Amino acid sequence: MILIRSILFLIYFITLTIFMGIIAFVIRFIAKKYALTYAQLWTRLSLNGLEKICKISTQIIGQENLPQDKSFLIASQHQSAFDTFVWMNLLDRPAYIMKRELTRIPLVGPMLLLSGMIPLDRQGGVKALKNLIQDCQKAVNDFRQIIIFPEGTRTAVGEKVKLHAGTVAIANQLNLKIVPVSIDSGYCWPRNSFYKYPGTIHIIIHPAITDTSNRKETLAAIERSWSKLES
Repeated sequence: MILIRSILFLIYFITLTIFMGIIAFVIRFIAKKYALTYAQLWTRLSLNGLEKICKISTQIIGQENLPQDKSFLIASQHQSAFDTFVWMNLLDRPAYIMKRELTRIPLVGPMLLLSGMIPLDRQGGVKALKNLIQDCQKAVNDFRQIIIFPEGTRTAVGEKVKLHAGTVAIANQLNLKIVPVSIDSGYCWPRNSFYKYPGTIHIIIHPAITDTSNRKETLAAIERSWSKLES
């Protein structure tokens, strides 16, 4: 049954993406201001399909910990592709920091850029970080909430990796609060796996980190928050 549900979801997702990607041509040329709203619709329909077909639900804990500021930085664990969708409809004006390779995907890539997602050249070193901060500044000026995955890539459940210091650099340069987020999406949608397992994905939003002046301590504070079972 899990295999069948996973196949059905793949068919649904590909069909939805192609259909909405074709319609997106209209938005790209005559209705650019609706690009983010359209992208949010795509992600909402995608996750609705995941819930209905694969029986994967979501429980969110700690939404009261989201700052009232127009812009802040979500620092989320990253275990599956699910994480790249869910914030699109939990925040008003989300902007994901994403790997630049995603912008080359036909139909989807151009809409990612048009909707304000922030591409990162992961091999670009110091210059890439400088460009990233500039792009994040533009997002802040547009009152966007920025989502970053400090681990840099999808990790297995329970896996520990060194966090990227760029998270703190962005927060310091742009005077943003960091909101650590725990997530266990890897149980239902494991990384690099075709199978989608029924269950509940828990998203725990922890209190914001306001003092980011010490890079090492800030990264440690993010990890401590992630390790907590309660918000």
